[in-house]
This record gives sequence, C-alpha cells and structure tokens, in this order.
Amino acid sequence: MQSNPLRIGTRGSALALAQAHETRSRLMAAHGLAEDAFEIVVIKTSGDKIQDRPLSEVGGKGLFTKEIEEALLDSRIDLAVHSSKDMPTVLPDGLALTAFLPREDVRDAFLSPKAKTLTDLPQGAVVGSSSLRRQAMIKRLRPDIEVVMYRGNLQTRLRKLAAGEVDATLLAAAGLRRLGLEAEITSLLSEDEFLPAVGQGAICIESREGDQATLEKLAAIHDPDTQIRLDAERAFLAVLDGSCRTPIGGLATLEGEKLHLRGIVLKPDGSEMHELEETGTAAKAVELGKSVGERLKTKMGSGFLADH
Repeated sequence: MQSNPLRIGTRGSALALAQAHETRSRLMAAHGLAEDAFEIVVIKTSGDKIQDRPLSEVGGKGLFTKEIEEALLDSRIDLAVHSSKDMPTVLPDGLALTAFLPREDVRDAFLSPKAKTLTDLPQGAVVGSSSLRRQAMIKRLRPDIEVVMYRGNLQTRLRKLAAGEVDATLLAAAGLRRLGLEAEITSLLSEDEFLPAVGQGAICIESREGDQATLEKLAAIHDPDTQIRLDAERAFLAVLDGSCRTPIGGLATLEGEKLHLRGIVLKPDGSEMHELEETGTAAKAVELGKSVGERLKTKMGSGFLADH
C-alpha cells in the first residue's frame, strides 16, 4: 500500500458514489493497485443542500461543484469525479478537466407507469423535471402537458414517481444504467427528437494543473474520443453562456476524424426553438463548438435569451 492514498472527491448521492467507484476501479485495474491505495472523500455541496428551488434561482450548476473545487484547491483531495453535464464551462484558476471516462448512453429515458412514451401520455398529464432543457422540450412536443419542478437525487425522483406525485419523469439513461436501474426505463427518447444536455452520459475528472503524479495516473484511464466530443460541446455551451437559466441541448458525434455537432436553444415554454449542425475535424473540436454557438446566436437574434 502506498503511504498516501489518492483522495477522490465526490458528492454523496448513490449515482455520484457509483461514478467515483467506477473511477477507482479503472485506476486500480490500470495501475495494479489495491482498493486501500485510494480514499473516497464525500463532500456535501450547496446543490445537494438546496432542494426546494430551481437551481437557476440560486446560482446555477456551479452549486454542485463549488465545495468540491475548494477541496481540490486546498489539496484536501487529489481529484474530483463529476457528471460532465454538471460542470460549468469556466473552471477556477489552477483546475482543469484532466480525464474523461468512456461515454455511456447519451439519451434521456422516459419513466412512467401510465404510458409507454411521452407521446402516449394522456391529455393534461403531469411530468416532473428539474431540467429547463427537458421542460422546454416536453412543452414543445406536448404543449398540453403540465411540467412541475422535480428536485432530488435519482432515488428520490423514482420514489415520487412510484407514489403517484407525477405521471412521468425523464432521467438520464446513463445514470440509471450506472446504478443497475435499467429496468425502471419505460422507453428511451431518440437523440434526434430529444437532444441531450451537453456532456450527458460522460464522467469527467477534475484535478490541479501541474499535479504531475495525479495526471500520470489519470492518463491511463482517459478516453480521448470522449474528450474530443466534450471539447466541442462545452465550447458550444460557453459561447451561449449556457447556464441553468437557458434550455440548451448539444451533442457531438465522432466517426474517425470527422466530428459532427448539433446544438439547440429553446425558449423555456418551448414556443420557439433554434437548431444548427455542422461537421468539422476532431483536431478542431473547440473551433467547431464555437462556430455552431456563434452561428446559433446570430440565428436566434439578440432578444431571444434576454426574453426570459
């Protein structure tokens, strides 16, 4: 056993812990290390504490990373494991996303005891979702549906659904799979009609820039293809100043050196949507993301984001 275990910071939800354990397992396998060479450090974030309001009202997605990043900067942990879709596009000075695990299913899953698909839900059904993107896309497809705020970790949302608080909900398929809850999925929404959140399905690892010992360990589990796709998606999101206040979807796909990016922006009530796609090269992932973001910004006009 090494004298100082590698400290992995994570939120405390079942899904966050599953992602931290997956990271640890990959590092153990890559470096032939035992479990006691690692310490999993659970950090409670503001986003976990605030459950009664939409994140957009209290500071956005950074609420799920702030305390963890403070622990990284203070050297209380060596690396942090995050869901990529929770990561703000601007990171604190001295920190970087230094590894990505192979991306899981990017799709949204539809869960309901009352209907097979979103389209099949009865008129006026109630769907729970805390994601502005999902809310806007649901309203665009089914304006008659009532969408209600639906915070809480994955298990809490499943309990609320089982208790009949809502008729259906949407969750990331990747999270359900990582927790062995695939059987809960009623159907999967095609990414063609329901574009996922930027980074959905991808686990990212954040560490201190210049911490060579940690960077060398992470290099062995890093998936370059996932990074290329996320570089494009995050550059796209950064141009649009994507926060929890704007319904934005984006997905990059990679075939060989050919990188394709599709992005959408919606009004929160789903009444208006702008969409663009562009193909470029893997080597210019960031440029592709910026290009789609800038073109989409021009297409929707200056008043679009200011209206809400």
